Amino acid sequence: MSTHRNDLYPDVTAAGGLMAAMKEAVKPGEGEIWPAPSTTDGIIVETARGLVSVVPAAERRLFRVRVHVPGFTWDVPGFTWEVGSTDDLGSLVEVVAAWREGVPFDEMAARYTFLELDEFTRAIERGEPTSSQWADLLSSDFHRRQRNLLRRLHADEVLRNMFPTISHGAVRLRVDLFDGTSRQVLVHEPDEERYEVIRPGVPGASWAEVSAGDLIAYLRAALEE
Repeated sequence: MSTHRNDLYPDVTAAGGLMAAMKEAVKPGEGEIWPAPSTTDGIIVETARGLVSVVPAAERRLFRVRVHVPGFTWDVPGFTWEVGSTDDLGSLVEVVAAWREGVPFDEMAARYTFLELDEFTRAIERGEPTSSQWADLLSSDFHRRQRNLLRRLHADEVLRNMFPTISHGAVRLRVDLFDGTSRQVLVHEPDEERYEVIRPGVPGASWAEVSAGDLIAYLRAALEE
């Protein structure tokens, strides 16, 4: 940390870093906070509701709390969204511990007013992130070019249970939202009724042209193996 940042975070500096400061601030009964591989300036904690990261702001004392759902590889981004920020280390530790312990989001929002829990976050708690994501993509004007393909995939009773995203103009379907290495496919529609499919992570995988009539069965087989 720079001298300026040391002035903003004397408690963090005195403890020897953010992770050490957070561990020192954990109250009895709050549970452990286990870090995942982290950046120099921030920390990441693995939870059943995504990876929770804490990044100290540079311009003023503020701990930014973010949730991240991993992508498949370094060049395939996941989802990251900020859920709140606080200048109080004790409140920060309580929030991270509560998130990791599965405290209901409504209870957390009432207790920690600095949290901003959006609809997608709440959909994770309800166990409905996939249906929420489908609804967002199907109604998005930004992704209207993929709308016909999205509708076709969503109409299938198996494929609608896969988590969808748009990646470089192609629709990505992933079996497990929280597992960046889970089975997935990318479906590209270069022209109407002409499809190209690739299976990321499969050795030697390359784009394969799939006919309209075979598309659903092909995707089901790739995702259900």
